[in-house]
Amino acid sequence: MKKIGVILGAALSIMLLTGCAKLSSATSTVKNAAKSSSSSSGYQVTGKAADSEYQGVIENGKYLTSKARGVGISQNSDNLLNLKSFESGLTQISKTKYSTSDYIFREGQLLSSTTVKDWLGRKSKSNSTGLNPVNNGQTDANKRNPIYIQQIEEQDYMKEVDGKLKLAGITIGIGMNTKDYYQKEEYGATYTTSISKEKMIAEGKQAAAKVLERLRKTSGVSENTPIIIAMFQQATNDSLVGGSFYQYTYVKSGSTINDWTNLNYKSYVFPETSVSSVPNDNDETSFESFKKQVQNFFPNLAGVTAQAEYKNKTLQGMNVNITTQFYSLTEITSFTQYLAQAAKTYLPSGIPIDITVKGTDGTVQSFLARKADESSFYTHVFGSY
Repeated sequence: MKKIGVILGAALSIMLLTGCAKLSSATSTVKNAAKSSSSSSGYQVTGKAADSEYQGVIENGKYLTSKARGVGISQNSDNLLNLKSFESGLTQISKTKYSTSDYIFREGQLLSSTTVKDWLGRKSKSNSTGLNPVNNGQTDANKRNPIYIQQIEEQDYMKEVDGKLKLAGITIGIGMNTKDYYQKEEYGATYTTSISKEKMIAEGKQAAAKVLERLRKTSGVSENTPIIIAMFQQATNDSLVGGSFYQYTYVKSGSTINDWTNLNYKSYVFPETSVSSVPNDNDETSFESFKKQVQNFFPNLAGVTAQAEYKNKTLQGMNVNITTQFYSLTEITSFTQYLAQAAKTYLPSGIPIDITVKGTDGTVQSFLARKADESSFYTHVFGSY
């Protein structure tokens, strides 16, 4: 009996020692994992919802925002749709050269807010870096030197090398005016100087050449850092859609631009009210059928419109905006369910479509979305608790 007790005691001791060893090993593993999850350079990545999207950079526990945030767009423009079209289009152009699987997106860190502000300004004795022409003192629309360069944005594309992020590509967007809005006196009437497309393109190319040369001299940028410079045509202030990119250049090394790639993007509003018709009448007809069907069943609608983007006269996507006078959650839910069926039946297939339902006060009530390769719509109704 005594021998049995000794044997049991020895076995228990072995089990305890083994458990402690496993616990010690597990603790060490957790500590090592925690250590490896925070890079020695102090950055992490956001992860991404889809393969077609970039991961972003988190530094010291916070998303790394642009150094030039808030000054990338001149206050001369009242059309906020320009900013949305500018940012989304710039990222799409970047994807043609910087793969989402190989590159990590970082908000612009090379150009400071002061630098961008100076570049957007007029050239003068106090601002030798201004990309816009000097003020010639003229106030007549046909005699004054207009503001050609409207906005500038920087995007950085990184690669991870030995646990650290390394700059592997840059994209610069330059927004150009076709109309320059100005005042002859503070708080006075607003006047307009028209800029021809030929002049816009010429001034844009001159600005791009200067920007490229300056970037090469910027700390952190080498002669071999690839740079995309994309040119954007601003929509006018009264436009119901944003502007579009018309060309870009990709410079692998050096400070010389040898060629440009032309882009043929254009946005339209449905129902179309301008003299120029949309590239494909069938697209507008489909939207009109959808609108009519929805309004017939739900008369309490304040408006149904859509923004459609075309590339080389082929429909790329559509954003539908519907304003309702519904207040009941059950009404909104029923309406959203009906929209999902009507949109599937009447709106064009094979393209991504977003549908936003808002109240007359601007509050978003529900949202529907469909990817290009899907047939049915995802729906979500915004309730409250």
